[in-house]
Amino acid sequence: MGTTTIGCAERARAVVRARRVSGLVAALLLLPFGGYALAVAGMLPEGTPVALGLLSLIGGSVLLPALREEQAPFRHSSSHLTARTLTGERSVDLDRLATVRLVTTFSYGGAHRLLLVRDVHGVRLGVTTGRSLKKLRRAVEKAEANAARGVPAPRVSRAARVRLGLAPGQGLVGHTIVAFLLETVSVTLYMIAVLRLGGQ
Repeated sequence: MGTTTIGCAERARAVVRARRVSGLVAALLLLPFGGYALAVAGMLPEGTPVALGLLSLIGGSVLLPALREEQAPFRHSSSHLTARTLTGERSVDLDRLATVRLVTTFSYGGAHRLLLVRDVHGVRLGVTTGRSLKKLRRAVEKAEANAARGVPAPRVSRAARVRLGLAPGQGLVGHTIVAFLLETVSVTLYMIAVLRLGGQ
């Protein structure tokens, strides 16, 4: 009973901590708009929103995908995936998975993929290593087998199934194109807004 209570408290703290850090990164992306207000008030140079926008875009694009990604040291058990992240240690309950989806981002080095896993407790972990992927695949297969007995199965996106080797590989083509377009359009619209603020 005591161990269960402690585990629940740790999971709750991990979720709250992750949300706070994500909120700070989101606030980073809003800095140009605050800079614009200060520039209009004459407290900062007119070009400040553009400079802040570039810094915010670089910082946000680096931090946001990395916040939930697993890092060493890893601890795997029969029922949990546990790893450090930028926001602290996270432990996903493999026996109570809720969703599994593939997240693809792009940089000069090419495409970077991680499987974002969420359990019923709200804990999220970005899985990238081979060992973790094998553990996750077995957990998904087990959950889907249990679904025949009426146990709710996790929602696994088609692209995630391809990444896990549970579906044909062609499914990643459409996912990659959509992910690239969404990222490109988002960055373009953000920079257009920032440049307009800088031109005021």
